[in-house]
Amino acid sequence: MTMSGQRKVVPAIERRTAVARILAKRGDALVVTGIGNAASDVAAAGDRPENMYLAGIMGGASMVGFGVACAQPKRRVVVITGDGEIMAGIGSLATIGVEKPDNLAIVVIDNQVFAATGMQQTHTARGVDIAGIARASGFPRADVVTTMDGVEAHLAEIVERPGPYLIVLKVQAKPMDRVEVPRDGTFVARRFRRAATGAED
Repeated sequence: MTMSGQRKVVPAIERRTAVARILAKRGDALVVTGIGNAASDVAAAGDRPENMYLAGIMGGASMVGFGVACAQPKRRVVVITGDGEIMAGIGSLATIGVEKPDNLAIVVIDNQVFAATGMQQTHTARGVDIAGIARASGFPRADVVTTMDGVEAHLAEIVERPGPYLIVLKVQAKPMDRVEVPRDGTFVARRFRRAATGAED
């Protein structure tokens, strides 16, 4: 029970399953990840040149995705990141909400903890509403889901329908084995650029 007497809802979403399902529908979308679990979960679904894994840039995933969406307006861009990571760059939602790139979707994998540093609570565990912040910032739509049925119901918004769109997936906080991503940042950036633009170095 919570302090208010309401029963706490335990999310039914297993994060890696949800990410794999989203990416199975991505088509030729470009994907930008946050650091940590988000990068690992995207890699677990299959490493591709269209994946841009970020490292050492806490809070930067949404703005990198925004830049890619502006530079490649004919390509769908999907940012997959965590609740702690997006809170570190929460002002990015204001810029995206004002500029409204219609080819951008942001998926927030919200386990309500900083898993990489000891499972400390994030802001969302204490009531911060990321989807509400997105709506207040000018996003036409932002949703919160707690089940895989909810993920299925929102796939079109994530990978197809005009945005900008943000969805928060309330996921289980259980730890998982890390899937390694390419560690050479120059290699990742260059292959992503080729995948996005078709241009050679």
